[in-house]
Amino acid sequence: MNIYENNLYQVPANFEALTPLKFMQHAAMVYPNKLAIVHGEIRRTWAQTYARCRQLAHRLKIHGVGIGDTVAVLSPNLPEHFEVHFGVPMAGAVLNSINTRLDARTVAFILQHAEAKILITEREFSGVVKEALALLNNPDLLVIDIVDPTFDSGEYLGSISYDDFIAQGDENFIWSKPTNEWNAISLNYTSGTTGDPKGVVYHHRGAYLNAISNVMSWGMQSHAVYLWTLPMFHCNGWCFPWSIAAIAGVNVCLRHVRGEAILTVIEREKVEYLCGAPMVFNIINDTSDVLKERIKHPVKAMVAGAPPPPAIIQKVEAMGFTITHTYGLTETYGPSVVCAWQEDWQEHPADHKAKLKARQGVPVVFQDDLMVADPITMQPVAKDGQTLGEIFMRGNVVMKGYLKNPKTTNEAFEGGWFHSGDIAVWHEDSYIEIKDRSKDVIISGGENISSIELEEILFRHPSIQDAAVVAKPDEKWGEVPCAFIKLKTDAVLSAEEVIEFCRANTARFKVPKHVIFIDIPRTPTGKVQKFILREWAKNDS
Repeated sequence: MNIYENNLYQVPANFEALTPLKFMQHAAMVYPNKLAIVHGEIRRTWAQTYARCRQLAHRLKIHGVGIGDTVAVLSPNLPEHFEVHFGVPMAGAVLNSINTRLDARTVAFILQHAEAKILITEREFSGVVKEALALLNNPDLLVIDIVDPTFDSGEYLGSISYDDFIAQGDENFIWSKPTNEWNAISLNYTSGTTGDPKGVVYHHRGAYLNAISNVMSWGMQSHAVYLWTLPMFHCNGWCFPWSIAAIAGVNVCLRHVRGEAILTVIEREKVEYLCGAPMVFNIINDTSDVLKERIKHPVKAMVAGAPPPPAIIQKVEAMGFTITHTYGLTETYGPSVVCAWQEDWQEHPADHKAKLKARQGVPVVFQDDLMVADPITMQPVAKDGQTLGEIFMRGNVVMKGYLKNPKTTNEAFEGGWFHSGDIAVWHEDSYIEIKDRSKDVIISGGENISSIELEEILFRHPSIQDAAVVAKPDEKWGEVPCAFIKLKTDAVLSAEEVIEFCRANTARFKVPKHVIFIDIPRTPTGKVQKFILREWAKNDS
């Protein structure tokens, strides 16, 4: 008899839906007294952290939050932000971690589009949140305040504090695992190339697999000490909240990414791992040599976001750090491609090794497939390191789709692959290397900035006749927006006035850092020739 006809069935004894929530349960059961959280004077074990997550889940249930409901959080990298990655989905709900750098209009849009029932926030962002709540005008939205004793600016906007809220929950609450690993676990918004952000939906299976993939790609050992320099709102911290629970590691929280604070806490807590955009490592590079020299133990750093210049990699590794370069998108749970290190590369000079590490790499173990292909025919390009094509991916660590946006979802998955929109070459050794972005997204300090959104703002100004925005290389941020502007006849406008106008209409990190007044080159059909503008921006001093 064929084995597939042998009455072998999927039953509770041999099958359970994958969910990263189990990592927290396991860490608390096996290592209850191991350190889990460090923040200022706060030091909590895995047993204590698990109890707080269960209290949160139970209290959400009491409040009426159910399966598929959205709970939003807008917070720095605090212990509470880590806890909601478990407590919210333990209640069957979906976590929406909001980018803390967004403007009030965008925050209000996200809260409305996600149909958030609860917003957990922190007073550092009270100005933006207060304005967003006024725009939203939803009296049914419960606002909960995180109270951080290390910070005393801003105002509290909620009706209850986070600690008082969870105090009403049961620390022994028996939470339910998802009945289906395809159920949504989180919702992350990406601006893409349009003004309004798109809601990217993650499922429990993908979060579980990418969390383990992080551990494998980095060779992380049990109880590793991890520093939160990467925002937890970025693709759920690239799934690292779940990764650190899987290894029962230590989460060292850090509110602000500043060089002195980073190096001080690395030395004090003996941090072994940290992640970030190239900007983070530029900040570290620019810190005093005295602080750098105090780091005596090995540190592993993962970099992603804008492609890191080889010079940055070389400088960081000269400090004794070991860099791992990864690539991914919000739609792929963060890192889904890694520049896996080959032993024979070790023989190369430092500058050549840095160039090899600057390539995006190969699929992570749980990403099924990756190719660079012609975007029209979807036929793979030659692996010659020269032929340009679009990056396509498919597998278990690709999103469910875009919330309430079937048209865009279908377009993203056309042909059975996820279309990244990034242009790359494919090397002979199967490593990919990004060369451009077909979507004209500017990645500044790891944040996506839509050039179209900025152009729409510029066109609102009464003195501007024509405008276009492209990325300009920047040593600190990787890239920054550069605005090209043609004024109306007899109009007078300074670069400073353009910058102030943008600042009043969008988030500060999106504001152009450079303004050039010039006739904008267009094709006969009216399309802006952005490849020319990129060269102008690159050469403009």
